[in-house]
Amino acid sequence: MEFVPVWIENAWYVAAWASDIPENTLFARTYLGVPVILYRTADGTLTALEDRCCHRMAPLSKGRLEGDAVRCMYHGLKFAPSGECIDVPGEERIPASFRVRRFPVVEKQNLAWIWMGDADRADPEEIIDWPYLDDPAWPYKGGHLHYNASYQLIIDNILDFSHLPYTHKNTIGTSNYDEERPHLEHPDFGIRIEHTVDDTPLAPMNKAFATFEGNVDRWSFYDFYTRGNVLLGDFGSAPLGAGGHKGSREGALQFRHFTVITPETEKTAHYHFAHPRNFGIGVEGLDDKVIEYIYAAFHEDKDIIEAQQARVDLNPHEPMMAISADKALSHIRRQIERIVVTEQSPPAAAE
Repeated sequence: MEFVPVWIENAWYVAAWASDIPENTLFARTYLGVPVILYRTADGTLTALEDRCCHRMAPLSKGRLEGDAVRCMYHGLKFAPSGECIDVPGEERIPASFRVRRFPVVEKQNLAWIWMGDADRADPEEIIDWPYLDDPAWPYKGGHLHYNASYQLIIDNILDFSHLPYTHKNTIGTSNYDEERPHLEHPDFGIRIEHTVDDTPLAPMNKAFATFEGNVDRWSFYDFYTRGNVLLGDFGSAPLGAGGHKGSREGALQFRHFTVITPETEKTAHYHFAHPRNFGIGVEGLDDKVIEYIYAAFHEDKDIIEAQQARVDLNPHEPMMAISADKALSHIRRQIERIVVTEQSPPAAAE
């Protein structure tokens, strides 16, 4: 039976942190069910090709780089960065059909972005701009997790605040964080979420970085872009009554979070993230300390989501019951479904 995609194809997704794709190396990953190799040509430009030789379907990731081309190490076919086959040992004529698929790929703000859909629709100007990713006033260290779970379950998680006091009680959650429901807006790109809690304890993780004590006014503002599964976050905690989300943020503990979820297969995904901060600039080891705490919190999510996926797999047709805290994630699930249906619908016949 033909596989029907469960994700949006015509979108820019994060393939990797750019620094993870060194020179003279074939970097192999799967995106949206398609195996891909990424590599740099001699001038450093990123190239992305399908990781499958058109001859006998051997993985090109088991091949070798020869200049800017890739040699398959099964029968020796060689492919240019365009995907065109330029050498078949022992053959004088190479049919035009001998080629592999090439994917648009762009390096921007320390990330490699890839377009897995219709290449003619790939516009680099549509790639999300998050200035904190290349602003020295907001240092960070990028992270990556591989999930054995559907990307949709991960989206559900990042759009939901009610799990924080339970899943994250030892890291970023506080006891009363699930009592307030967020304010939601529905822009064309996806959803905007504003969640604020006043007079709440400082989250355990933030105690390691804050210069103040006692209860705080806390905010989490999200913009989630449905195409590409991109979350841009403005997080912070300010001393109680100091202004915080309502006014002045002077002295507040602030982060500008970035997350992108790239489907790998129907039940696996890549999770790239960064947590830029505006404090402790130049403090040695602070980048490592921040990301250590973030990894700890995200592993808490990963543990419960992968366990959730295992239960879903046992009875995939069992419906999930909704509560009022699910409004944001339910909205995005419906939006993804509408876009996927539109992409898969045949074009209307001309009259």
